[in-house]
Amino acid sequence: MASEKKVILVTGGSGLVGQAIKNVAEQDPREDETYIFLSSKDADLKDPAATEKIFEKYHPTHVIHLAAMVGGLFTNMKHNLDFLRNNILINDNVLQNSYKFGVKKVISCLSTCIFPDKTSYPIDETMIHDGPPHSSNFGYSYAKRLIDVQNHAYHQQHGCHFTSVIPTNVFGAHDNYNLEDSHVIPGLIHKAYLAKKEGKPLMVFGSGKPLRQFIYSLDLAKLFLWVLREYEEIDPIILSVDEASEVSIEQVAQMVADAFKLEQGIVLDTTKADGQYKKTASNNKLRCYLPDFQFTPLKDAIKSSVEWFVQNYDVARK
Repeated sequence: MASEKKVILVTGGSGLVGQAIKNVAEQDPREDETYIFLSSKDADLKDPAATEKIFEKYHPTHVIHLAAMVGGLFTNMKHNLDFLRNNILINDNVLQNSYKFGVKKVISCLSTCIFPDKTSYPIDETMIHDGPPHSSNFGYSYAKRLIDVQNHAYHQQHGCHFTSVIPTNVFGAHDNYNLEDSHVIPGLIHKAYLAKKEGKPLMVFGSGKPLRQFIYSLDLAKLFLWVLREYEEIDPIILSVDEASEVSIEQVAQMVADAFKLEQGIVLDTTKADGQYKKTASNNKLRCYLPDFQFTPLKDAIKSSVEWFVQNYDVARK
């Protein structure tokens, strides 16, 4: 029997993870899969009518939901209400239309920042709702937590197969390199690019001591496609490198400086906020499913990301 044709709608398809999924799907094409990558130009997903029109147009059988209002630490601290309201609207419209149009499976993208601020480590999938998230980005965090609540509610009431993944810090080609609201690695890459031009050291905000697990966007994309094709649970799954791969911000900054061959090195600006010290995530659940999955070494992934940024400086988001 021929496989059933899948029409896979990817919201937020022009961003970091969407472009990585496009890349990986093109490298491993399946006859039964057609991908549609949406960008914010295609529809305002905060608008119920605009979202419905997209679903009417494409009639997706599967949805990978990446679209979100996102930003770095300082942007979140200033705009918690906007992050809360806009993301609740986007998520509700996507999930409700997925239900309404009979979508067979939805995979939404959460974030490790949704976990409780005060918790034990490593964090795992069972601990999402155990306490308040960090105060710096509580608006975004609660909006993302609600996806998990909605997934279970849609499953309980309507039998929908809506699930979610929780990646650790993602980076790679097509990232947001804006110096005001980018995440750690793209921000460091852009700053290092300018520092190289000016013959200056790379200025790193904070003490450099906070610890993070970083996942390369192409590795994450491969895992997303595995979830799409194989993962049957409603409960979320953490997509992360192993705990042993956790690194400090200072180590990451040094890798970025090395990739640029920065002669002036790095300087830590300890007057700036650090954010959460650590949020170590366990990937035990993922390893139970995929014990042999190979992650790209961080140094190599940073080098590739730096090369992409240098080659695409004029068109990169910044």
